Amino acid sequence: MPRSKKITTVGERIKAVRLEKKITLDCMANETGFSIDYLKNIESGKTIPPVGALLQIAKALEMNSGFFLKEQDANLEKRVKAYTTRTESYAYMPLTAGAENKHLKAFRITIDPMTAHKGVGYLHEGEEFVYVLKGKVEVTVGDNVNSLSKDESLHFNSGIKHHLQNIGNDIAELVVIVYSP
Repeated sequence: MPRSKKITTVGERIKAVRLEKKITLDCMANETGFSIDYLKNIESGKTIPPVGALLQIAKALEMNSGFFLKEQDANLEKRVKAYTTRTESYAYMPLTAGAENKHLKAFRITIDPMTAHKGVGYLHEGEEFVYVLKGKVEVTVGDNVNSLSKDESLHFNSGIKHHLQNIGNDIAELVVIVYSP
């Protein structure tokens, strides 16, 4: 795909692939369950999607989600080195560098005190494992609220709508492992 400028943001990468594959925003909304406005905000860089949303978008585009997380046109040393992506209320850093074509991906996530990710609830095919390194979080899976503290974990079906929030006064740190078939 010829480009006149280097594509650097996740949203720009998503938009470039969507346009190259001639997929409309309406089709993307139907495939992901996200609103067209939410998708436009991602593509414009106003919103950085959480990992769960990236998985859904990548599936709709028939792409590996790792493509959207790695730097484009970077040298091998930079691509191997994991980097941190910041959203409105949390940051995630891939822990499985080079796992772009794998079903299992691990992330280290930090969530600001007393915050939750704004926007849609997560929902993606597969399984998820959350391990709390520091702080107190709530993971809501469907209607069930799970409170987790340091050294506690949760394994659940990520095909059920789920939501993560920090309920403590300190930054929470987690390891989240996502399996998508």
